[in-house]
Amino acid sequence: MPILLFLIFLLPLSFFFFLLLKHGSHGGKLPPSPPALPLIGHLHMKLFDNSPAHIFLWKLSQKYGSLVYLRFGCKPTVVVSSAKMAKEVMKTHDLDFSSRPDRRASRRLSYNALDLAFTPYNDYWREIRKLCVVHLFSRVQRYRPIREDEVARLMEKICQLSGDSKPVNLSESMMYLSSTIICRLAFGKRYAEEGAERSRLHGLLNQNQALLSRFCFSDYFPFLGWVDSFTGFHNRLEKTFKELDMFYQELIDEHLDPNRLKPEQEDIIDVLLQIWKDRDFSFDLTTDHIKAIVKIVLIAGTDTSAATVIWVMSFLMKNPKCLKRTQDEVRDLIREKGFLKEDDIQSLTYLKAVIKETFRLQPTAPLLLPKETLRKCSIGGYEVPAKSLVFVNAWAIGRDPEVWENPEEFCPERFIGSSIDYKGQDIELIPFGAGRRICPGMRLGVATVELALANLLHKFDWEMPAGKNVEDDLDFDVLPGITTHKKNDLILVARKIND
Repeated sequence: MPILLFLIFLLPLSFFFFLLLKHGSHGGKLPPSPPALPLIGHLHMKLFDNSPAHIFLWKLSQKYGSLVYLRFGCKPTVVVSSAKMAKEVMKTHDLDFSSRPDRRASRRLSYNALDLAFTPYNDYWREIRKLCVVHLFSRVQRYRPIREDEVARLMEKICQLSGDSKPVNLSESMMYLSSTIICRLAFGKRYAEEGAERSRLHGLLNQNQALLSRFCFSDYFPFLGWVDSFTGFHNRLEKTFKELDMFYQELIDEHLDPNRLKPEQEDIIDVLLQIWKDRDFSFDLTTDHIKAIVKIVLIAGTDTSAATVIWVMSFLMKNPKCLKRTQDEVRDLIREKGFLKEDDIQSLTYLKAVIKETFRLQPTAPLLLPKETLRKCSIGGYEVPAKSLVFVNAWAIGRDPEVWENPEEFCPERFIGSSIDYKGQDIELIPFGAGRRICPGMRLGVATVELALANLLHKFDWEMPAGKNVEDDLDFDVLPGITTHKKNDLILVARKIND
């Protein structure tokens, strides 16, 4: 493990400790903090804790409070774990907490922070957000035929598996569905479920995610950046960047080909290339901007939607009364239709409550994207240093006992008649963040989730495979990463209800 390699260098580099003490002297009252070691600060704590990052940080909050100060090497870090503190960070002092940290992997993979997600808070961020919101994410309804077509295709495939009494790997199916929808709306392509192109795309997405969540020395110890070359991180990052860049360039070249057949509907690359050709924006759009934007749409749109559907289905299988109520609602409202369209699902109150409850208990990005403070500020009576790394633990906030009654219980009924929503106004439920840095693609992702779930629950009854049962074989373990996928694939048997 790279951190263990670092410990080898601890003694020879101990003289840097005094520089770090000077660096960490802020003069104000810092939030509560566990005991730290010289030089590495609190890195050793995570090294010896095997739990996912959001659970590890939640454990610290149970002992030290809802605002915890940590030091990861040279980087001051603050963890927010309650709705009360999150409101100060994301509403009262939103501007002070609105930037992003400069991290080596995210900077390189986003073409020096040209995308929307990892860009620091500045004039450029405001312009690129305006471009994405006005020209891309406002097109949710235009992309509706793509969503409905792909969900219908998935239902046909599950029908075939059901007829053959074969189990359905829902984890794989949902990743294929969400990635295909994003590929079609982003660059007008539909890849076969199996094949070289599909494998290439998934491999690149997995490499990207792995690098974004991997420990990088230069992020926390600028004077030890050379260790990243020693551990192989630098070479792997460069190799992945070049492969991704080649992939995006091939897509752009295809769209620029004068012999390309005119598509029925413009995709995202079409829109961006038209802006590029017309010079119709406040700054000169380049191909690197286009690649960075397509990258974040592809990665964020694929991962989060797929993971959400799997968590919803897992919670419903674990709670059969909730499963039956959700299915009854869908089937009573729409009795004879073979396929539910987006207009059909707007009045499915309980299904929407189930999705909210899943967002509360298992947000797909439990720590959201890390923030960075623009300046020194005070919250909760404590000082937060400038350039601090800030984690808002949405997973912990969803279990905040000051806000939620019986927080560990899966209870969609808590949202029936409640005004609490996930759109950023209610800090108790922030799976997409809140404030200036809220996810602008929220509506696009939720539309896919609702449509897929409504059809899965309308058309099929679901069971565990032969020889397995919910209590012993349905787990909620997660894979590490910015997006939390279920560690073990969700494999179920579908029974068509009219059989």
